[in-house]
Amino acid sequence: MSMFPKLPLDEWIEDVVDGLVNNLEPVFNVVTVCIESVVHGIADLFHWIPALVLILLFTALAYYLGKWKFALFTVLGLLLIDNLGYWDHTVDTLALVLTSALISIVIGVPLGIWCAQSDKVRSVLTPILDFMQTMPAFVYLIPAVTFFGLGVVPGVIASVIFAVPPTIRLTNLGIRQVPEDLVEAADAFGSTRNQKLFKLQIPLAMPSIMAGINQTIMLSLSMVVIAAMIGAQGIGADVYGAVTQIKTGQGFEGGLAIVVLAIVLDRMTQNIVKRKRRGSNV
Repeated sequence: MSMFPKLPLDEWIEDVVDGLVNNLEPVFNVVTVCIESVVHGIADLFHWIPALVLILLFTALAYYLGKWKFALFTVLGLLLIDNLGYWDHTVDTLALVLTSALISIVIGVPLGIWCAQSDKVRSVLTPILDFMQTMPAFVYLIPAVTFFGLGVVPGVIASVIFAVPPTIRLTNLGIRQVPEDLVEAADAFGSTRNQKLFKLQIPLAMPSIMAGINQTIMLSLSMVVIAAMIGAQGIGADVYGAVTQIKTGQGFEGGLAIVVLAIVLDRMTQNIVKRKRRGSNV
């Protein structure tokens, strides 16, 4: 028992949340419509393409980005998912992950660039990012559901909050690690701030930026089971259902489908990073 009266922190947070809900409900409605349109649009596109055709397209992309071993794993892994009956749910999960990653990139890359250009901004954002990464992911679901209701939208929002920090951090790090002599040379040739940023710093920082995007995608994928608790569809719903009904076999199958999807996405983005690094070293 504390010797001091308890701070009513929970009441303060509740008041803030209630105020936001009452005053910004139209904004939340617009955000809900936009995110739902993107998620359902991506999912509908993938559902429209026959499973075998989409598997072959992913395999061709894997062969282009990596080697034949990666392409072989991709085709076998995706065919296994289809055989187990999880293809449609895998497509739904992929749509959720891609939407979360896209929003994280749109938010994270500009903030990372801003951090790289301003020490004050970095000093303000660093503790916020630390808070976002250390707070348990389940906690994000509560305000997300309050603002956006049940369904895929709060799952995307919670995934973005949880997954955006690596993109911001590694974008900032990559730009700050651009050699000073190259920056000075650009200044000497009279480059403007935007020319220096877009023609020198961002291209050289691209491997680091892509590494941040890779981590963001993996963190978004790690949220799919948690997001299923608030109505997000996909493989996470199957795994969550297996947990609640103690169906070990179904849980293993759903978990295996998530693992295969995670490995495919991870290797693809890693190979893109390797290509960027080889290009920057030429």
